[in-house]
Amino acid sequence: MKVLIVEDEPKAVQYLKAGLTEQGWSVDLAPDGEEGAFMVREFTYDVIVLDVMLPKMDGFALLRLIRSISQTPVIMLTARDHVDDRVRGLREGADDYLTKPFSFVELVERLIALTRRSRSQESTLVRVADLSVDLVSRRASRAGTRLELTAKEFQLLSLLARRQGEILSKTVIAEMVWDINFDSNTNVIEAVIKRLRNKLDGPFEIKLLHTIRGMGYVLEARGEAANS
Repeated sequence: MKVLIVEDEPKAVQYLKAGLTEQGWSVDLAPDGEEGAFMVREFTYDVIVLDVMLPKMDGFALLRLIRSISQTPVIMLTARDHVDDRVRGLREGADDYLTKPFSFVELVERLIALTRRSRSQESTLVRVADLSVDLVSRRASRAGTRLELTAKEFQLLSLLARRQGEILSKTVIAEMVWDINFDSNTNVIEAVIKRLRNKLDGPFEIKLLHTIRGMGYVLEARGEAANS
């Protein structure tokens, strides 16, 4: 699970990042509202933890921006405990609200609940031509034949399938499949792409996974051969 924390208190940031990383989550940090705005425009998250009292752009303004471009679940985390602030946050589009000090266990449970609710509203089966990707059972098949994929291969395929027709750069793939600090200049991405392509397209006449030189990769059905 990938989470963005927009918080300007160093101790709170360290506490949250350490705890959520231990839960196995990928954590990105933004120390102010402007940096948070950049992150939500550039990357996709499963959930966002957002403070209200932020420098450069306050949490309410950032929340409005988030809601203008996505429905990513947002939990407001702030020292403010006035009812008016909680009501405003919910009216602006927040999905949940916690005041400091807070229980970390409670925060984790609320985050899990938010992501579960969000995913239940999404289609769990993605189709591209004769390819089927089941996001819940984590299985993929093509023309009725199951594809035997590793965890990373399936994660990469599910990303490409959910964003079919969109060219994804190595940087985006590194952010979403590995980690935000992953070195996209290594050959790891190319190696996984090659293995996935062999399993996905090798036995089939119509190729779905295409390399766009100098740009990245795209999953789509088309008549022309892939540029490899």
